[in-house]
Amino acid sequence: MTPRDKIQAAYELAFFPPRIHHVWNHLKKGTLTEREQWIELIDVAISLHLALPQQGYASPGALHRLAFYQAQSRGFAMPRCLYNLRKEIGAPGEPPNGTVPGHLVRDIALPEFCRPRCADAATRRE
Repeated sequence: MTPRDKIQAAYELAFFPPRIHHVWNHLKKGTLTEREQWIELIDVAISLHLALPQQGYASPGALHRLAFYQAQSRGFAMPRCLYNLRKEIGAPGEPPNGTVPGHLVRDIALPEFCRPRCADAATRRE
């Protein structure tokens, strides 16, 4: 996995509810592989929910997007889910604290969060 792929995966784990649901289900079923990699991604995802940095970030737009993601994810209790997932997976040590590391503040897009519409439902509304 490239560094860019790791950051993308961490953003999705931190702010995209279906991704955390997917990991949680695999953990509960006992089918979660590469545990150490997941522990690292969970810690990075938790880091993305920390206070915003004052310096070292890529751009003001990236900082704004991260703030938006943080605000939107609170409605889904994503930080709490990540802390619970970290505990359940048995991650050693303490979770990250402080501020988001500046190198993680990137303008990362998330997958669209919606269910696919069937064509019939779309034509009925028109």
